[in-house]
Amino acid sequence: MNVEPVPASTILMLRNGKDNTSSLEVFMVERNHKIDFATGALVFPGGKVDSGDSSISVIERIDGFIENEYKASLIAAAIREAFEECGILLARPSGTKKIVSGDRLSTLAHYRKALNKNEISLENFLLEEDLRLAGDKLTLFAHWITPTMMPKRFDTYFFLAEAPQDHIPKHDGYESTDSTWITPQNAIDAAQAKTRTIIFPTLLNLQKLSQYSTIEKAIQITSSESIVTVLPTTEKRDDGNFIRIPIEAGYGISESKVD
Repeated sequence: MNVEPVPASTILMLRNGKDNTSSLEVFMVERNHKIDFATGALVFPGGKVDSGDSSISVIERIDGFIENEYKASLIAAAIREAFEECGILLARPSGTKKIVSGDRLSTLAHYRKALNKNEISLENFLLEEDLRLAGDKLTLFAHWITPTMMPKRFDTYFFLAEAPQDHIPKHDGYESTDSTWITPQNAIDAAQAKTRTIIFPTLLNLQKLSQYSTIEKAIQITSSESIVTVLPTTEKRDDGNFIRIPIEAGYGISESKVD
């Protein structure tokens, strides 16, 4: 019996290289070894959509064009999870166009743990602090669904976003135990050298991201492309086991041999 995939969101939080000419960097966290999914792996901040992410009050506080309530809940979850896991908050005070400043963000840090522990809802957090979620700052990058044979499945949307310059990201210390700004290629190299654990979807999204030298190029090109859903399948052959994905998804491959 197939397990129904759980809706989830993640953000590839980006910054340009220090001189604005070198490769862009992405913020990644190392999953706590005590967590039952992607244990110890280097991942992008993210997680499952909570029921509160789809409340009407939350949806009404999302800026930008939103196709439907489901897509709105994915954006809300992505921004909430990024705040919980790395302390970056893509939100703005009501009535302004500017993202919350670093100084304002420091006064909101205590909400990270409270949101994670469900001690406060996203709706109440936004209402108490009179904030709006900056959905217009997110660009859809990829859509992956865990294979049908897996016991734990996710229906995950990956978004790109530029990290505000005065927001200093830091892992939360419980879901993630380490964090780093890293170029996509350096992360790929670490995975190949086996100094970092990176799961298949994350690795392919790093490879896709590595073709862009700046945030501007990544967002401009990605926003003009159609996103093809990836539901990997497996195939056993005489020469080994293979994971297959649609070539139309834009990763440059249609299959990969499983070690």
